[in-house]
Amino acid sequence: MKFPFLLDLKSAFKTFTRNKIRSFLTTLGIIIGVASVIATISIGQGASAEIQNTINSMGSNMLVILPGTTALGGVRTGFGTVSTLTLNDAKAIRKDCPAVKASAANIRMGEQVIWRGNNWGTTVVGTGSEFTYIRKWPVAKGTFFDRQQVGSAANVAVIGQTAASELFGLINPVGHIILIKHIPFKVIGLLSRKGFNAFGQDEDDIVVIPVTTMMQKIAGITWVNTIFVSAVSSTDTTLAENQITALLRQRHRTQPHQPNDFYIRNLTEIAQTANTSSTTFTILLAAIAAVSLLVGGIGIMNIMLVSVTERTKEIGIRMAVGATKKDILKQFLIESAILSLFGGIIGIIAGAGISGLISTLTPLKTIVTVEPILISIIFSLCVGIFFGFYPAYKASQMNPVEALRYE
Repeated sequence: MKFPFLLDLKSAFKTFTRNKIRSFLTTLGIIIGVASVIATISIGQGASAEIQNTINSMGSNMLVILPGTTALGGVRTGFGTVSTLTLNDAKAIRKDCPAVKASAANIRMGEQVIWRGNNWGTTVVGTGSEFTYIRKWPVAKGTFFDRQQVGSAANVAVIGQTAASELFGLINPVGHIILIKHIPFKVIGLLSRKGFNAFGQDEDDIVVIPVTTMMQKIAGITWVNTIFVSAVSSTDTTLAENQITALLRQRHRTQPHQPNDFYIRNLTEIAQTANTSSTTFTILLAAIAAVSLLVGGIGIMNIMLVSVTERTKEIGIRMAVGATKKDILKQFLIESAILSLFGGIIGIIAGAGISGLISTLTPLKTIVTVEPILISIIFSLCVGIFFGFYPAYKASQMNPVEALRYE
């Protein structure tokens, strides 16, 4: 007599329903293991996404060039303590570096901005016309200033959402005149909302003016604080970095034995490094969580051995009426696999629920994707088959006569 697959499934479910509590406790290790893996991976993927979003919010294929440092009495000071970057450096980078798509020199200062009877202390940034492209920061209303306005040091400004709200309330700021250091500026655009950056700073609390206007009328300086650069593509950031390094060393007449008088921060490489670290950490945590699956597998093997012992007489009867060793082996393997798969499904639901709670109750963002769910299902099946094989094999090798005599 043959035992078709559906009959084996029916038999397996009957066995589990006869011992509901024992079956659930048996799968508890699988449930905890799968839930832990799903939750851990979702946290890791959420962290990676947050890192990528932070980098993307800063700009497109972006490099940041900072001025160098000084050394006084053997003590080296921080970035920007020497004024080594100029507006012409930014123009040369855009013109002479083939891997560079755009560049914008920047000067940042904290200033009080006035509109009629309102005033607000904010960050005023002098920059180039390509600022919005490099920073991926479109204008919500009005326009951004162009190269001609930068070249003529025009008194125009583009305002961020927070600064606009504090100064103008619900009034559209475009077209109004604001004062910066008692100098009138016409607001020609309102930037779209950017939000807070990774350091908790409100990026929308900003007023942007042409860098030439900042240098000549506000700051009174001939150098710039930073230069933002956008490479042609994310794969060209390293090439752009090398080209910029060679160009600036030539422009600054740096001798071969001398160090660079500037620093370049490649945000794409920083993002890749951060993602690699996050992935490694996630894999480590997932591997630790997967130990629960091993424990769960041992629990399944233990209960299946108990089940084989309890059902010795049943096995003998089945063999007596024609069941082969292969039929018995298949029957117990199916029971073990279903038990493990059942635990895996509950674990996936629990893991997704835990991920949702973490995302809701904490600042951490989680992302549950299809891949770890599929891997968990397959792994659960493999655990059930692997740890269920020995009990199934033991059942299939029973002597029918001795099995029938078992009490």
